[in-house]
Amino acid sequence: MAMNPRQSADRSAPKVIAEVRQFNRFYTQCLGLLDRQLLDSPFTLTEARVLYELARSESTTASAIAADLALDLGYLSRILKIFERHRYIKRERSSTDTRQYHIKLTRLGRQRFLPLDKAARMQIERLIEPLPADRRDHLIESMHSIQGLLTGRTIQAKAYRLRGLRPGDIGWVTHRQALLYQQEYGWDISYEALVAEILAGFVKSFDAASESAWIAEHDKKILGSVFLVRASDKIAKLRLLYVEPSARGIGIGRRLVDECIAFARAKGYATLTLWTNDVLISARKIYQAAGFRLMREEQHHSFGKDLTGQTWDLALRIGAQTSIDQSPKR
Repeated sequence: MAMNPRQSADRSAPKVIAEVRQFNRFYTQCLGLLDRQLLDSPFTLTEARVLYELARSESTTASAIAADLALDLGYLSRILKIFERHRYIKRERSSTDTRQYHIKLTRLGRQRFLPLDKAARMQIERLIEPLPADRRDHLIESMHSIQGLLTGRTIQAKAYRLRGLRPGDIGWVTHRQALLYQQEYGWDISYEALVAEILAGFVKSFDAASESAWIAEHDKKILGSVFLVRASDKIAKLRLLYVEPSARGIGIGRRLVDECIAFARAKGYATLTLWTNDVLISARKIYQAAGFRLMREEQHHSFGKDLTGQTWDLALRIGAQTSIDQSPKR
């Protein structure tokens, strides 16, 4: 019996909890966050965070700091009283709301903050110094992914861009498609071989006058791709559409398909055809919404699975020629 997603999540929860706790221990040790004083300064971690919030704003309020740092107002009030006693801050009553006080760092407060800020920057510099540029980019992308997953924030529609192929894209797309289809559908390594074969052929025989490729990208990270290949003077093939799981649901797949359709029409093709499998439900919905019609189905055993292959056609003009053979190897 197949396990439903909730059951799977429940069983994996202890492992995920253990891994998150392990990461927390690693990271707090890296930054010395358990030390009584932060970076050999007279400040605790929380006091340093409050100082940072004050330093990055000309003027703020206690309620704003408490909201930004998720701090108890009473706890924050005690910290601010300490800062006031040391003359690190000054308070001014709001001219628009007499119940509120605006808080600013004094010159002395800024003098105390600057060495702490410099020490924090140097600490991170030392931490990332051994990493080459590409590993630093990967580190940043991973941090963004963690923040997005834990806060529920995803890439917003139109916050990405489409571009053409660059060196390294072919290998990346092959790698990601092989991993994703194995994870989501259990396909074996023969699918990776097929993708590599298709994309190698695309590059070797590429004709910019009749073929194209689109890469969806956000913050230097590939979110998805699609390829349009010439099959004949009248027929073009849409190939290897995919979208990263983190970027699904905001219209990237539909936009990639729309780009293929617009390009095929502009180049005078009569038909845009594609081959897919019925288990790829999300992709199939995109094709149907774009006007593709299911032409035929066939059972086949590929990628370690029994599958139902489907050929879909979109007539780009009246009386368009029907599709050619769309078997997995074509």
